[in-house]
Amino acid sequence: MSASDQVRLVVRGDDFGMCHAVNMGIKRAYTAGIVTTASTMAPCPWFGEAIEIAKETGIPLGAHQTLTCEWDYFRWRPITDGPSLTGPDATFRPAVELAQQHVRHGEVVRELVAQVARFRSAGLALDYLDSHMRFIIPAANAEVSERTGVPFLYSDEVRRRGLDTISELSPRDAAGKKEWLLGYLRGLVPGTHMLVCHPGEESPELESLTSPSSVPWRWAAEYRYSDLKVLTDPEIGELISQLGIRLCSLREALRDGA
Repeated sequence: MSASDQVRLVVRGDDFGMCHAVNMGIKRAYTAGIVTTASTMAPCPWFGEAIEIAKETGIPLGAHQTLTCEWDYFRWRPITDGPSLTGPDATFRPAVELAQQHVRHGEVVRELVAQVARFRSAGLALDYLDSHMRFIIPAANAEVSERTGVPFLYSDEVRRRGLDTISELSPRDAAGKKEWLLGYLRGLVPGTHMLVCHPGEESPELESLTSPSSVPWRWAAEYRYSDLKVLTDPEIGELISQLGIRLCSLREALRDGA
């Protein structure tokens, strides 16, 4: 089969480094499931554990560039000291819209470059840059990519080199998530596709991140548990094999599309 006839699938596990339960979920989804790369959060408390897991397993990494922290009770702060990046509690603001109202371009660039540097100081290469939640200043992401030489996932360059679609597994009811994923896989056409997911191990840690009344409540635990369950379901792996889908990292996919 030629490269043009092949279905390539990058399965991206987000929020690596956020907390222990997420790190364990992504590790299991990579070693016993279909995840092929991990978007990793350098400012978060469990980044060090994520780096050790990456060295142990060889999971390819992207930088999940972080300028917000959405949880009520679990807060993290910038690596740098830019005053526009934080709210009254000296941590990142909880929503994209709030951050956009306050951040300054130069301070955003300095912070995001520092996040890339944290990977490099640990001796790990990055396949790509993406963004936690949504983009605060898109021009800053492009500038950081140019400065660091790491491709920005949502750039025209990456699209041109062959990333055809990006879809999301997580925000779906658990009862229908497996059927959705089976249908998604059957519907893939030749080309390179990315599926974004958020696996996490069942743990009181995740259930205590935020208030049940907060907007991201379902993202704290519910979506993560059900993601991990389907990503490691043998029937999913069997269908991928039957359909001849090639699971790969983004670096491999871009190399094939170059």
